[in-house]
Amino acid sequence: MTPTTADLAENLSADELASLQLERLQWTLRHAYENVPLYRKKFAEAGVHPDDCRELGDLAKFPFTTKADLRDSYPFGMFAVPQDQIRRLHASSGTTGKPTVVGYTEDDLDTWATVMARSIHAAGGRPGHKVHVAYGYGLFTGGLGAHYGAEKLGCTVIPASGGMTTRQVQLITDFKPEIIMITPSYMLTLLDEFERQGVDPRASSLKVGIFGAEPWTEQMRSEIEERFALDAVDIYGLSEVMGPGVAQECAETKDGLHIWEDHFFPEVIDPFTDQVLPEGERGELLFTSLTKQALPIIRYRTRDLTRLLPGTARPAFRRMEKVTGRSDDLIILRGVNVFPTQIEEIVLRTDGLSPHFQLVRSTRGRLDHLTVRVEARADTTADGRTAAAALVAAGVKDGVGVSVSVEVVDPDTLERSLGKMRRVLDERS
Repeated sequence: MTPTTADLAENLSADELASLQLERLQWTLRHAYENVPLYRKKFAEAGVHPDDCRELGDLAKFPFTTKADLRDSYPFGMFAVPQDQIRRLHASSGTTGKPTVVGYTEDDLDTWATVMARSIHAAGGRPGHKVHVAYGYGLFTGGLGAHYGAEKLGCTVIPASGGMTTRQVQLITDFKPEIIMITPSYMLTLLDEFERQGVDPRASSLKVGIFGAEPWTEQMRSEIEERFALDAVDIYGLSEVMGPGVAQECAETKDGLHIWEDHFFPEVIDPFTDQVLPEGERGELLFTSLTKQALPIIRYRTRDLTRLLPGTARPAFRRMEKVTGRSDDLIILRGVNVFPTQIEEIVLRTDGLSPHFQLVRSTRGRLDHLTVRVEARADTTADGRTAAAALVAAGVKDGVGVSVSVEVVDPDTLERSLGKMRRVLDERS
């Protein structure tokens, strides 16, 4: 990869990085204040001005940004540059309301490609590698973000996108990519298709899997690495902040994701008190962009739950612990907090069960009820299914503290994911 200013930032000292962050943060606050009416209004209501940011800790004085702010400003109310400077638009699916729309200037797209190239390199990618991109293309940021980052690194891109699972196996077999970029739930679907076709996934050319767009557990990593004989690493990002490439797990350590702090400044807050937490304490992750022109974002509430840790493989940058839950994925069942990833851990350690499961919320009498619906493996007997269901129910009761029903269903029964997995079905009245 050709060295750039952004790449050389990995060698900055702590003081040099902090100085760069403060300079960029002060620019971002002023840029947002002067060009986005919503931020000017929010700053006024909070009694702050960009000039009040004299050190990095002063960011805590400034107001949060939420997904609702972007939806209320639909489509272009959050943009800080004229329309003729926008080179690309992306948007969320908008399944729960108006989509959130994000825009990029030419410099924004170059920054995005740079942090994505840095991410793929940290994951083990090198110039000349072939990268099979199975993230969705289009308005979703995953496919194109991975695509341009891989090209910037000097890789050959196979723009497979999602879907056509049978053909994906053929492309991997014939084109022999070293790297795949994909959601973890769709990777499980690909694994099943390899085995259905009688192709040994462990004999494939793939050496690195870069998985993002949804929480996944260490048990899921072990499952994928064992069945595919590759290194499975996590990538983090979200459209409102940039897209994929905000943080990346390094192949040599697999101990959390290094945040590219020269472009994205992280904070962790207590989601109930909104107070900033010290490094090492778990809470809700916030991000402030430091270099974005089209859509500067200030203290964006990601709803992802994690904690900040010192850097290891990339010591200049702090790590965020692997996200295994979101505050808006939380199921409160009879007063007990339940995250889908807690169930995943129990399912994956239970013999006879596949990783494919869904949580079904229903009502029994006046109380909410939760059913874990999980597929059996093909060779699991009827007695094995009964025993596995009992083990999952006991594991949830002991480990999570709530009683659930468990239904073990036939293989290939549940909906297969072509992108983000729909883990929770709500069938309540």
